[in-house]
Amino acid sequence: MALDLYSINDVEIEKSGNMERDRIIFFANLNVVLYALCFWIQLGVLPYLTKSLGVDTTTFGYLQTTFAIVQLCGGPLFGRFGDLFGARNALLLAFLAAAFSYGFLFFATTVPILFLSRVPSLFMHSMQGAQMVVTDVSKGKDRASSIGRLGIAYGIGMVTGPFFGGLITEKFGVKAAACAACLGSVASILLVYFTIPKNTKEFAKSQDEDSVPVPQSSQSAGLFDYKRILGILKLQNVGYLLFIKCVSGVPIGILTAMFSVFVMEYFQMGAKENGYILSYSGAVSMVIQGFGIKLLTARYSEALLIKYSISSLILAYTIMIFTQQNIIIFLLALIPLASGGAVLQTIVTSVITKSVPSADTGSALGLSMATHSLIRSISPTIGGWLFASYGFYIFGLIGVFMNGLLCLYLVLYGKQEFVI
Repeated sequence: MALDLYSINDVEIEKSGNMERDRIIFFANLNVVLYALCFWIQLGVLPYLTKSLGVDTTTFGYLQTTFAIVQLCGGPLFGRFGDLFGARNALLLAFLAAAFSYGFLFFATTVPILFLSRVPSLFMHSMQGAQMVVTDVSKGKDRASSIGRLGIAYGIGMVTGPFFGGLITEKFGVKAAACAACLGSVASILLVYFTIPKNTKEFAKSQDEDSVPVPQSSQSAGLFDYKRILGILKLQNVGYLLFIKCVSGVPIGILTAMFSVFVMEYFQMGAKENGYILSYSGAVSMVIQGFGIKLLTARYSEALLIKYSISSLILAYTIMIFTQQNIIIFLLALIPLASGGAVLQTIVTSVITKSVPSADTGSALGLSMATHSLIRSISPTIGGWLFASYGFYIFGLIGVFMNGLLCLYLVLYGKQEFVI
């Protein structure tokens, strides 16, 4: 009888823990929706706002590069902040930074203030903060699908943001959109404070089977201890996975940076059609991240899924080589490109967080985000030169070449499974 009572209590405790876990993950996703909504509201009107201040295309390019470089520097630092002070405080810092950035944009009357609005983006890493929360509270076997669902949340904000930004701009003007983004970020600060627990890492500590032992030096290291942050690269799987992410990410980064340009110049389509194509690509990624990841990880190993993802990217770039201004063929190429990229990004992020001590997951995510920011900072310049010099087909050739070499490396020397 006593054993039955203990069993019932254990079941009730587990159910209660699962409900709390699901509640936290839900609000983490809701905050990602709000973050993406505000980000895309201001991003959609940014070109028009800068134009009203007399900014030319070259200066606008410098503005975008400044944003990417600032985010590159801030990613690892933001992750370390989360490890030391908790994921909730990190999210609060991220949305506070976003509110300041959009606020400066609203008050911008000169070009220097416009550049000043990019400075707070040093800590504007709300997606990374949400990944830290989900990593802390999710079980190891569910982590990939939980991280993947954040992609759906971001996609919802990405699709609706430009729409609402357009409506606000039409009725109240360009600056009103920046004000709306600022107010939305303030709302997110309140939502995070009242819905995310102060110490989410307690969940990770209670799951001994999923956690990597925490070195004593993890918490004693300071916020600006970059030696400690870079030391994570030496941990099992981390450097290997970031190498894969960098090599496969360069062609995608170049293609993304030039997307609107070649849709307009190569396929001779307008802004409305460009929006439709972006929404189509985003929808494919959302379906894969929301439903495909869980099915794939239940059937195949993470190492095998990485190889399949690279093969999918090679197929996509091969199709692009033979597009010949046929938009239908390009849309077909976007299916393996978006799905392969979504699976690869989610699996890499999931395995990295499972390969480091629970006290260092934020720093690891920061390094992962930094590779993305690095690629984004150099892609516009490289992409512009390639497109002007060789045309659209060069994007397919580069993609096939880099991912082909990566696939060969994975087949010959790649890991067959990840030892966590």
